[in-house]
Amino acid sequence: MRRRESASPVRMERVGLVVPEQARRGMLVEVARSELVELDLPYVPGNSADELEKAAEAAIVSGPLAALVGWMPRSGIPELGAALARIGAAVVPLPRPRWLQPPTMFDGGSGTTRVSRTLVDTYGTVPYEDLDPSRLAGIAYVLMFGMMFGDVGHGAVLLAAGLVLRGGRVKKLAKLQRTWLFVSGAGLASMVFGALYGEAFGPTGLVPVLWLEPLANPVPLLVAALCVGAFLLAGAYAVGTINRVREGGWAYALYARSGVAGSLLFLAVGLLVWGLGTGTGLLTAAAAVIALGSLVFIFIGLYVEAGGGVTAAFQAGVELVDTVIRLGSNLVSFARLAAFGLTHAALLTVVWNGTTALWAPDWRAAAAVLLFIVGNIVTFALEALVAGIQALRLEYYELFSRIFQSEGRPFKPWSPELTAAGIPGTDNPIVHSGTQAERQLP
Repeated sequence: MRRRESASPVRMERVGLVVPEQARRGMLVEVARSELVELDLPYVPGNSADELEKAAEAAIVSGPLAALVGWMPRSGIPELGAALARIGAAVVPLPRPRWLQPPTMFDGGSGTTRVSRTLVDTYGTVPYEDLDPSRLAGIAYVLMFGMMFGDVGHGAVLLAAGLVLRGGRVKKLAKLQRTWLFVSGAGLASMVFGALYGEAFGPTGLVPVLWLEPLANPVPLLVAALCVGAFLLAGAYAVGTINRVREGGWAYALYARSGVAGSLLFLAVGLLVWGLGTGTGLLTAAAAVIALGSLVFIFIGLYVEAGGGVTAAFQAGVELVDTVIRLGSNLVSFARLAAFGLTHAALLTVVWNGTTALWAPDWRAAAAVLLFIVGNIVTFALEALVAGIQALRLEYYELFSRIFQSEGRPFKPWSPELTAAGIPGTDNPIVHSGTQAERQLP
């Protein structure tokens, strides 16, 4: 079997495995070898020597036939069906119950995609019906990191580090090789923002200011950060709306806080700011109407979700107020893009001012160079850590909270070590990798 290099969710199928009663064990051997089926078993599967017998005993027997039910990738059905046909067994596709969520599985994909998906997998498993936002999450993270870490020199160091990882010549960093494009992207974004800020190892004058100096123009930088946050939130609402439609249809999405109603409320806030900023009464009036309508729909959705009644109405009212407050606080949270960008610039300015003050054509020149190097190293290490953590926080709390309404479960194929059960012809045991990103498909 060959791993595909795309990165897309695998379509899962509910299947029944039917076999003559006396051939149950042989069928399970083929299933274990394929590593393509997650069996519905009345116990937690393991790797013990009697795992094969336990699974065989769990089969449903009706007359001369035995059957087991589970999930498997749709693309793997022909191959497994051909293997089972040799022992008189068959794979039978079954209708999927609406209340039963299939497990989530992604094919191997490229190293870059797997690194981006790590951002999502750390937050939770993508529900089967939802879009996989891994690539968008990676782009958003790099953008936010670059805005907070804007410096051409420091970004170039990150870019160089990414290229070193790509080369794979440093054995101690071999495990991080697949992150090279992610690190390089963060470095490139930092260089772009550094050029906009006119920062290269601080305000050294090595690059011109293409947009604004952070310390001299903090308010425009703050406004820009809020605009970036609004753009990212709009994207999160768009993906969240698509997910709500896929999960429960338009009726569900219409009333969801992270669906159509929530998106309209966010749009109303944008129109309100635009109207007040430009003095356009029509925009302000439209914002009020849209906001009122969206709040009504959100209240109805919360009320129904709470079960109806007086208590439900009170609960829905409280959550409605919380929704409005959270929307404002989430948008303001993106002000940290400007705040930490200012911090980065301020620290490098202190280092540069100290360097220039200490510089003289004698022994102090060496001290100035030492201060410049050490100051940049400390600032690089500190700000890279802070920017990385803050970008991750914004990703999780402000964006993912709107994209995901619930958590899925990962696909876990039944694949015990056959040698443990004494199966002949298994000198090379098949050991389940344990991670969905490493699964192989036909």
